Amino acid sequence: MPRYEYRCRSCGSTFELNRPMAESSAPATCPDGHGDTVKLLSTVAVGGTAAAPAPSGGAGGGGCCGGGCCG
Repeated sequence: MPRYEYRCRSCGSTFELNRPMAESSAPATCPDGHGDTVKLLSTVAVGGTAAAPAPSGGAGGGGCCGGGCCG
């Protein structure tokens, strides 16, 4: 379920809610009970690590350069 971030215009606090996409525009009440809130434009965070590509050919690269180095 998507997570949406909101800011309360009354007290200035920001909070997040998990809700279906169909309810993303529905009014949200802040944790302090204020109803004057606005949905913020959220950034997307993608976790994980990226591996460097394996070297290909060339001197010391360990690949075949096309000069008969492959057995």
